[in-house]
Amino acid sequence: MRKIHNMKEIAEQIQAIMIAHSKTLSTAESCTSGRIAALLTTISGASNYFQGGLVAYQDHLKVQYLGVSPEDIERYDVVSQPVVEQMVRGACQLFGTDFALASTGYAGTGTERIPSGTIWIGWGSQDDVHSLCLTEDNGREANTQHAVDTVLQEFLKYLKERIK
Repeated sequence: MRKIHNMKEIAEQIQAIMIAHSKTLSTAESCTSGRIAALLTTISGASNYFQGGLVAYQDHLKVQYLGVSPEDIERYDVVSQPVVEQMVRGACQLFGTDFALASTGYAGTGTERIPSGTIWIGWGSQDDVHSLCLTEDNGREANTQHAVDTVLQEFLKYLKERIK
């Protein structure tokens, strides 16, 4: 199988699989600020599977709309595996979708506990969530783009493994 470098091509492949199998997708984004949803919806016909996205930049919105546990935010930080995985489940619930993609991270400025460039991405369904921590810091713009590209690549691999 040839390696895909073009993100639009990845979005097209995701769309083709989703539509062919009558599946739906949503997003819950923080540090990527809606870029995942924007890339997916640049493809004509995206409305046949993409339901919507929420940019929840503030913690209280993650709690209110995505069902993220405030205790987990306090215990692990908002940039953590438990939070991104709850964001995936929460987006599936909020938008009534089969699958969701999520991001939370410190793209440009970190904290004492978590350095800049730390971004958690998540993908999956209500009961099959996967996540990955990105830690390379190449500046805010590059970090954000890397998160968008990686979550779409990982989600495409996930779909190809699970949907035949």
